[in-house]
Order: sequence, then structure tokens, then C-alpha cells
Amino acid sequence: QLQLVESGGGLVQPGGSLRLSCAASRSRLEYYSIGWFRQAPGKEREGVSYISRRGGSTTYTDSVKGRFTISRDNAKNTVWLQMNNLKPEDTAVYYCAATVASGITLRSSEYAYWGQGTQVTVSS
Repeated sequence: QLQLVESGGGLVQPGGSLRLSCAASRSRLEYYSIGWFRQAPGKEREGVSYISRRGGSTTYTDSVKGRFTISRDNAKNTVWLQMNNLKPEDTAVYYCAATVASGITLRSSEYAYWGQGTQVTVSS
């Protein structure tokens, strides 16, 4: 069964950057499309970005377009989320998740495998 582990979170000042990693084990990541989600205290989980199995299709929620970039290397069994120009409202626990659903989706119900999350805090 696929296991996902996120890393790369931390405390960063507004305008700073972080790169989150999502490493897979026990299965090949190439079989799955990957989504990044986030959940801030008191808020619902939000889909942030998606990348298809081979990386040919990506999508972003409007609030991160132009600031975040998703990428993957199936040979390394890893997906990344590069986050630039971070804002305080980006503060949340970030999760990567895997889906076998066809088509672009950021519906969390369509993702069967989830990592444990990594905290991102944007504050001065």
C-alpha cells in the first residue's frame, strides 16, 4: 500500500519561499496523480495543486497561481511544491495525497492515500 511522507515545512517570513517534498514508498508514485492540500486552524481542507501521473497536467487554486509550482520526478518517487512569495494566509498544515481518478481533481474525497502533513507558518 502506498505511503506518503511530506517534508520541508517550517517558519518563514512573508515574501519568503519553501519547497515541500512528498516522498512515496511501498509503491511506485508513477501510478498516481498527486494533489497538495492544506488545512488552516478552524478551516476546511483546501485543494492547492494537482499534477497528473506523468506531469503533463497541473492545476492550482486561484489564491496560489503564479506563486506555487508543482513538479514531480517519478524516477525519484517524489513530488514537490515550490512555494514563493509566501503570505500569512498560506499558513496551514500541508498534505500530499494520491489518487487513481482520471482527470484533474482537487476533491479530497477522490484521494485514497494521504501523508501525515507538514506545518507551514508564514509570519514576521
